[in-house]
Amino acid sequence: MLAEVAVNVAVRFATSKDVPVILSLIKELAEYEKLSAEVVATQNALEKTLFGPKSYAEVILAEEDGDAIGFCLFFHNYSTFLGKPGLYIEDIFVKPAHRGKGIGKALFMEMSRLAAERDCGRIEWWVLDWNKPAIDFYANLGAKPMDEWTVYRLTEDKFKR
Repeated sequence: MLAEVAVNVAVRFATSKDVPVILSLIKELAEYEKLSAEVVATQNALEKTLFGPKSYAEVILAEEDGDAIGFCLFFHNYSTFLGKPGLYIEDIFVKPAHRGKGIGKALFMEMSRLAAERDCGRIEWWVLDWNKPAIDFYANLGAKPMDEWTVYRLTEDKFKR
């Protein structure tokens, strides 16, 4: 157990046995973000990329009475300017019925603890511009938007061009 938030709520690293739960939470997040059609991940893909011989990301789960109610999927990035690694949060999600209990804050506290332990220079993530509750939550944590940057993406179908 990594951190405790409130009675019966714990934060811990996921294991390969949690893959079905992780996929379920990813699908719930996609539904919340109105992006369900974009989820093509499978249990096999998550098993291979999260827990296979070459792990590309890590997951921490928030559980209440043993049931997963939130997750944070993250990986290391690197800042050439700082000369240090960082943590990039790909997805962080707490089920809507469990928000306002400090669970999101507990996930960020654990990420902050990990970043300090691993000598990281920063933690970064994206947020959809319409997600005002999340933006307000992040601002309350002291996070600042990086408005001067524009995100670009090159997709798999363009790699060979």
